[in-house]
Amino acid sequence: MLDAIDFILNVAGVLLWLNWRSVRLDPFNRGVPATLAGTVRRAEPMRLKRWHFLAALGTLLFVRALLYRALGPAVNWTPKINLVLVQLAFPIIRGHSFLSALSFSVMAFFQLLAVFHLWLLIISIANRRETSPDALQKLANVQLGQLARWPLSVQLLVPVFVIAGLWMAFHPLLVYIGVMPHARSNGILFAQGCMISLMLYWTVKYLLVALLAVHLIITYVYLGANPVWEFINTTSKNLLSPLRFLRIGRVDFAPILAIILVVLLLYVLPYELFKVLDKAGRTIWPQ
Repeated sequence: MLDAIDFILNVAGVLLWLNWRSVRLDPFNRGVPATLAGTVRRAEPMRLKRWHFLAALGTLLFVRALLYRALGPAVNWTPKINLVLVQLAFPIIRGHSFLSALSFSVMAFFQLLAVFHLWLLIISIANRRETSPDALQKLANVQLGQLARWPLSVQLLVPVFVIAGLWMAFHPLLVYIGVMPHARSNGILFAQGCMISLMLYWTVKYLLVALLAVHLIITYVYLGANPVWEFINTTSKNLLSPLRFLRIGRVDFAPILAIILVVLLLYVLPYELFKVLDKAGRTIWPQ
């Protein structure tokens, strides 16, 4: 039950973050009327300022930490963050209980925020050659900022260094509250952060399968004119461009083959590898 509540609150936190990032681009809030929309003013004064969203996000993360500290022990619930190669369990019964709950609240939010922005980055990369991006793609690029216009190699490396940097920054706190043992060296700590970032890339399989599955449906079933369907269709076609030779007449086998490849390469193969390593008593987690 608390896991579901935690996910919903994380989604709410991400929405607050997105509003904080995008509200400054609202044409009604710009001081200089550079466009026709910029000359229009609302009948009522703007009630929400940009900092209000950050304040609401901070309040959300703090208050839910109080909630977890109060309800967690009562329902025998331990907050956990699954990083695939390692699972972080935050003790909220003994020791630094509130600090542990607050640390979980912040880190769980950052985990979902990182996954969301990585998915936006993958979509931006897929559509980078579109000369006239649609409204949804423009919104994605707004959230990515300058990163959306950087070279491909830099775009792919930035998440690795960002996640590794965050892992190194949070590590002393995780050691202090008893979640992680102290790393033997900064090199091992950085390597752990890089492995976490690779696991972050692993989540792209959910995005790809969802996009390709919806694209497959709307290819053969008319669901009406909708900007979302058009956006998914454009993104999926760009992702499938290396397999365009699989389209024969009106039948396109590319989405089906692509889904199979994603499942095999990003789901079945890694899990089989983990099973082999587990049987051999080995791990790829740097220690």
